[in-house]
Amino acid sequence: MRNHEIARIFSEIADIHEFRGYDIFRIRAYRRAALNLEGLSQPVDNLSHKELLEIPGIGKDFAAKIEEYLATGKIEAHEKLKEEVPLGMLELLVIPGLGPAKARLLYDKLGVKGIDDLERAATEHRLAGAVPKFGEKSEENILKGIEMVKRGRERFPLGRVLPLANSLVENLRKQGPVERIELAGSIRRWKETVKDIDIVATSPDPLALMAVFTSLPQVTRVLLKGPTKSSVIVTEGIQVDLRVVERESYGAALAYLTGSKNHNVRLRDMAVRQGLKINEYGIFRIEDDQRIGGAEEEDVYRVLDLPFIAPELREDSGEVEAALSGALPRLINLKDIRGDLHVHSRWSDGMHSLEKVAAAAKKRGLSYIALTDHSRSLAVTRGLTVERLMEQREEIAAFNRENPDFRVLHGTEMDILPDGSLDFPDEVLRELDFVIASIHSAFKQPQEQITARVAAAMRNPWVTMIAHPTGRVLGEREAYEIDMDEVLRLAAETGTALEINAYPLRLDLNDRHARRARELGIPMAINTDAHVVSNFEFLPYGVAIARRGWLEKGNVLNALSLPELLGRKKKNSGKLSKP
Repeated sequence: MRNHEIARIFSEIADIHEFRGYDIFRIRAYRRAALNLEGLSQPVDNLSHKELLEIPGIGKDFAAKIEEYLATGKIEAHEKLKEEVPLGMLELLVIPGLGPAKARLLYDKLGVKGIDDLERAATEHRLAGAVPKFGEKSEENILKGIEMVKRGRERFPLGRVLPLANSLVENLRKQGPVERIELAGSIRRWKETVKDIDIVATSPDPLALMAVFTSLPQVTRVLLKGPTKSSVIVTEGIQVDLRVVERESYGAALAYLTGSKNHNVRLRDMAVRQGLKINEYGIFRIEDDQRIGGAEEEDVYRVLDLPFIAPELREDSGEVEAALSGALPRLINLKDIRGDLHVHSRWSDGMHSLEKVAAAAKKRGLSYIALTDHSRSLAVTRGLTVERLMEQREEIAAFNRENPDFRVLHGTEMDILPDGSLDFPDEVLRELDFVIASIHSAFKQPQEQITARVAAAMRNPWVTMIAHPTGRVLGEREAYEIDMDEVLRLAAETGTALEINAYPLRLDLNDRHARRARELGIPMAINTDAHVVSNFEFLPYGVAIARRGWLEKGNVLNALSLPELLGRKKKNSGKLSKP
C-alpha cells in the first residue's frame, strides 16, 4: 500500500515550503492531505480518479500528483523542491520537535546542513545562546531526538509496516503457486515496532514462487534468492524474508518464525525434558528421530500438553506458566467491540458530519459511538466553546430520535491545560454522557507537573476517561515524562478509565501498561480517535495491543452493550464501577 509513501512526500513538500517561507495555506493543505492519506484504510492504488477526489483534502491538483506517483514512482514538483534546500536539510526535519522554522534558524545562524552537523553542535553546546529560543534543555532534547531517529532506522512502526506486509502476502497469493501462506515474526505478535517482515509458505513449485517474490513491484533490491529462502529490500527500506517449507513442517515453521525467541526457548526446554525435539522442521522423538507432528501450529502445544497460546502472548512473560496452570486469559477479539468512545466530527477537526460518522461506525458493525470533539482551548482544531457544545448536543439528540437502532453519546475530548485546570467547568461536564480528558500542550513539562495535571483530571468527578495517556507518537514523539505507576494507581482509586488508542502511530497505552491496568481492575477502552471515517479500520491495532496486555472482554468498556455501559457509570458522577 503506497498511501504512506505519498503521505511522506506531501509532508516533505509542506516542510520544504515552510523552510522556504512559502504560503501558509498551501502548507496546511499539504499537511491535511498527508494526514488523510495516512488515515486511509484502502490502498490509493485501487482508487479511481473520482474516488481520489472523494478523500477529504484531496482536490484535482493533489489527485493528479498521486496519480503521477503511482505511474512513475515520483512527483516532479517534489523533485524540484528538493533542489531548493541544502543537501541533508531534509534529514533535520524528521527530528522530533525541531520543525522547519527551527531548522532554518540553525542553518542561518550556525550553518547546520544535516544531522551530523546538528549532533556536533548540540554536543559542543554551540546552540544555547547562539540561536534564539535554544537553551541547554533544547540541546538535550535535540540529542534525544537524534537518538530516536537513529533508532527508527532500525525498527519501523507496526502501522507503517503491516499494510505493506499484507499487500506482499496478497500479491503472492494472487501471482504465485501458493498453498498456505502467513505472516510470521514480530508482526504476527503485533509488536508496536518491527525490524523486518517474515513470511512462511508452502508451494507445489518453490522456485516459481521465489521468482514471483523477488520480482514484486515493491522490491528494490534482492539480497538472497534460493529454493527455500529469499530475502529482499522493499520500498520502505525494510527487509522481507520468505521461507517456503514442506507441508508437514508448515505449523512448526510458523511457530518457530513467529517467536519470540525466549518463548521458543521455553518450549524447546520443555520438549527436551519429555524426550522431544522441536524446531522449524517439525516435532521429533529424540530417541529415534521420528516425526510426531508439525504440519499444524497447534501440534507444537499439543505434544507439550499445553493449550494453544495466542501469538500476541508469546513473549515469555508468564504465558507458559499460565498455560500450565489453566490460567490463560480468554483474550478479547475484534468481534467483541460494540462501540467507539473517542470519535471526532467536523464540529472540530474531524472530516465528516455526525450522520456520516455514525453511518460508517454502523457499517463497521458498531452499535454506538461517543462523539468527543475537542474543547475550546485547542484552537487549531476549531475546539468547541460551551455554546457550540450545547448546539452539538441538540444535533445529537435529534439524530438519536431519528435513528433508534444506533446511539450517539454526547461527549468531549477536553484539554488538561498546562496549569492543571480543565477546559470546561463541572456544570458543563455533568451534562455530557462521556468526558475524555487529555493533554495536547506543554509536553516538555517535568514529570511531577505532567503527572499532577493528569492526576487532577482523574480526581474530577465528571472525567470518565484519560485518552492516549503517555502522548507518544511512534517514530515521531517520545512519551512525555509521566509517572505511569502513579497514573495507574489513581485510575484504580478514582474509577477513571484509561484508553488504548488504536491509531497505529499511537498505540497508547502500550501492552505493558494495559496489562498492569488489568491487574489493578482499571476499566479500559479501545478507541480509534477517528478523524476520518476510514479510521474505524484501525480497531484491530487497538485490539491487538489489548490482547498483548492480556485483556479479556470484561476488562473493556466498549465491549459492553450500551445499557451495560451506561449502567457502569456511578450515580451523580462520570466515574465507573470496577469490572
